[in-house]
Amino acid sequence: MPKIDVFNTSGEKVSELELSEGIFAIEPNTSAMHIAVVNYLANQRQGTQSTRTRSEVSGGGKKPWRQKGTGRARQGSTRAPQWYHGGVALGPKPRSYRFVINKKVRRLAMKSALSAKVADNEMIVLDELKLDAIKTKEIVKVLAALSAGRKTLIVLPEKDDVVYRSARNIAGVKTTLVGTLNTYDILNCDTLIVLKDAVAKIEEVYA
Repeated sequence: MPKIDVFNTSGEKVSELELSEGIFAIEPNTSAMHIAVVNYLANQRQGTQSTRTRSEVSGGGKKPWRQKGTGRARQGSTRAPQWYHGGVALGPKPRSYRFVINKKVRRLAMKSALSAKVADNEMIVLDELKLDAIKTKEIVKVLAALSAGRKTLIVLPEKDDVVYRSARNIAGVKTTLVGTLNTYDILNCDTLIVLKDAVAKIEEVYA
């Protein structure tokens, strides 16, 4: 089974932790990760863009000139797409971009992303992260001690408003729970910081 060092908030190694081979040491499946990332980004789209068709633009009720005899092209309305102030032909209308992927593919993508982070030495396990008060400065100190990258994802085992509110103002730093962890956030960060208790929960969920 793969092992990983466990650090404290001062950046000192305090122990070692055995990781589940079936979750943190599989061969990353790039196809599954790509599908999961596309699915996540598509589901974030609002799909509220809209243009007016010729039936929705005001005006244009009268035929601009008679059908024959003028020498000009026949026209039925001044709100047809080729006219100034006319409607838009084949423009976007509100729609949903959501689609669902297979549960097995989603789980494989998550395991692949976690395994890739471990293989690239971009995952750090923290023994605990407790703050007495909301202090952004304390989180900055912890990240500096751990030599975290510019974009860091902190995975908490359970909701902690003090940690969340201390980290939310730091550019590039995001906190999440095991239950809301997703493939895109894992791959999008430079450093993945997972609390020791959160590792146990991840192994319990994806075992």
